[in-house]
Amino acid sequence: MVAVSASDETIRTAELLRIQASVNHLPVFADYDIDRMKEVSKIIFDLFEQEEGIDALFGLIRDNLPERLFETAYALACDVAAADGVITENENRMLEEIRYELNLDRLHAAAIERGARARHQT
Repeated sequence: MVAVSASDETIRTAELLRIQASVNHLPVFADYDIDRMKEVSKIIFDLFEQEEGIDALFGLIRDNLPERLFETAYALACDVAAADGVITENENRMLEEIRYELNLDRLHAAAIERGARARHQT
């Protein structure tokens, strides 16, 4: 979620609020230590500054995220991208990269994307 928000080099308030709401209310984060958010964000920002940082980020994701949560992670990323009502070109590229790296079925991804657009429609 943080990577999608930071992908356009502008983290908007609506995106931060969406991340916070997701972490505070969704069952997938029931055992998540909220104090880790600052550390995770710093790691992502540091990786974005490195030449091969995106590859390292996806390596960390694949190593630490169970496959059963790949679609959930993509849905959350889509919600963050759509939270401010505008999906920038950089956010869209990041979502494409996430789809590819997590090997998500294109039809499933399209349904997830449509759901995010519907939830954040103005």
